[in-house]
Amino acid sequence: MTGQKEMNKKEISFTGKLLNTPYGKQDAYGALSMPVYQSAAFEFETAEDMEAAFKGLTAEHTYSRITNPTVQYFESRVQSITNALSVTAVNSGMAAISNAIITLAQTGSNIVTSRYLFGNTYSFFLSTLAAFGVEVRFCDLKNLYEVESRIDDNTCAVFLEIITNPQMEVTNLKAISAITKQKGVPLITDTTIVPFCAFKAKDFGVNIEIVSSTKYISGGATSLGGLIIDYGNFDWQSLPKLHMMAKEFGPAAFTAKLRKEILRNLGSYMTPQVAYLQTLGLETLTIRYDKATNTCLELVERLDKLPQVESVNYTGLPSNEFYELSCAQFGEKPGAMFTFNLTSREACFSFMNQLKMVRRATNLFDNKTLAIHPASTIFGTFTPEVRKEMNVSEKTIRISVGLENVDDLFEDFVQAMN
Repeated sequence: MTGQKEMNKKEISFTGKLLNTPYGKQDAYGALSMPVYQSAAFEFETAEDMEAAFKGLTAEHTYSRITNPTVQYFESRVQSITNALSVTAVNSGMAAISNAIITLAQTGSNIVTSRYLFGNTYSFFLSTLAAFGVEVRFCDLKNLYEVESRIDDNTCAVFLEIITNPQMEVTNLKAISAITKQKGVPLITDTTIVPFCAFKAKDFGVNIEIVSSTKYISGGATSLGGLIIDYGNFDWQSLPKLHMMAKEFGPAAFTAKLRKEILRNLGSYMTPQVAYLQTLGLETLTIRYDKATNTCLELVERLDKLPQVESVNYTGLPSNEFYELSCAQFGEKPGAMFTFNLTSREACFSFMNQLKMVRRATNLFDNKTLAIHPASTIFGTFTPEVRKEMNVSEKTIRISVGLENVDDLFEDFVQAMN
């Protein structure tokens, strides 16, 4: 690639690779930040060049619903730090989940997953996909025998969140991936809770990684986005929908189906302006994550000692049932989200109404600390019976820790409880 020196990626650090990913083409003005190519279409010198680009015979851009230079550079940066086969950027985390699943599923397919899912993911699986004849098989992902027994010849994926939101359950990824590999089924994981700088999905046998880049990556909730990361480590010939494409594209069959058909037809590709903002967000990801997780761990340790708090749920606490597994997979500070229980729904609402610094808002991993009552908001349209099945309690408050001083946050918590 021109304009920048190629670097041996094996010899430099995570941040080194991230900050020195070269452009696809030399910028005319030598810009250090990839320009925003806010253009719908791109001009060609000849009709022959245009034909070749539209047929995919060259890597030239044709239309920004399909590819765009600014978005492509964002994808290449993520690809560099994840060592993935491909990265596809879309316009939200839910778009990443829906596009990935639709690439794999067809009428008669089934998905094996847990009931411990984010609200819209649960709704997409149970309601939206059902209309197209796709079955969802819920199971306890901690029970490996149950997981194995739910998989059959029509299973198109096993899907899970690496730390469930808001239940904070952790699954043994290597054990699950061993089952999916033996069964010839792809493992798809939503890894939004712990970013690339702290968790290497490929090392745990993940085939497709889903990320809501709205969260850590955007750099303070600047924009909505999602990522579909294909590690190229699955034999797609074992999956009915991709069997024929695998003969032509091999390990890239999933990406080929996604990029050549699904993404184009659903129209969910990321916009250039968002890609620019999230590329900038990537550059400070590690610094922000370190700050937020350090604060999070200290905050939960303090809250765990307060008499008003019934329980604190954070897998980085030694008292947590998933502590050892969480440390093995995500390190000692597994993300900047935790939950805690008060005595009742009324106590939760009273606490939230008294907060002065912490914001009452949805989203995760903003630069500001956020509080939400999941049962009445994210899961508020579900019946009490469904919330019980999903282990979403009326007594639970979810906290996304930002970049504020830990003493300021703790003082705000204490005054709100009192």
